[in-house]
Amino acid sequence: MNQEAILDINILEIIPQRAPMVMIDNLLYADEKKTISSFEIKTDCIFIENGFLSESGIIENIAQTAAAGFGYIDKKEGKPTAIGYIASIKDIKINQLPPVGTKIASEIVAQNKVLDFNIIQGKVIFEGTEIASCEMRIFVKP
Repeated sequence: MNQEAILDINILEIIPQRAPMVMIDNLLYADEKKTISSFEIKTDCIFIENGFLSESGIIENIAQTAAAGFGYIDKKEGKPTAIGYIASIKDIKINQLPPVGTKIASEIVAQNKVLDFNIIQGKVIFEGTEIASCEMRIFVKP
């Protein structure tokens, strides 16, 4: 994953979440199929437990990476930011929790769209190692 290039976009313009629920800092890449984001884990993050980003925080980060990708494409096409909800999570694996003061990168790949559901495959990278992955179904409010 390329963690150097940052797309010139304000994250809050392409995701519906607001503080304290914002779980991505930068959009690194986005096209119709793949999105990559980065997130610096800070002490004031509401998903910190015992000095580490919690499992819930990792899941929310993956979902927001998907939202940012879809929002970026919508913005380019002049559409409003859609609101999505996690409908289901499948095959989740979390091997490690990243500590406060570090950065993670997340990548989602759009697998399929069925009716108002986007099916994505997501993964989280910490210090060059994949630490989490899952399949997620995201319901997008029409």
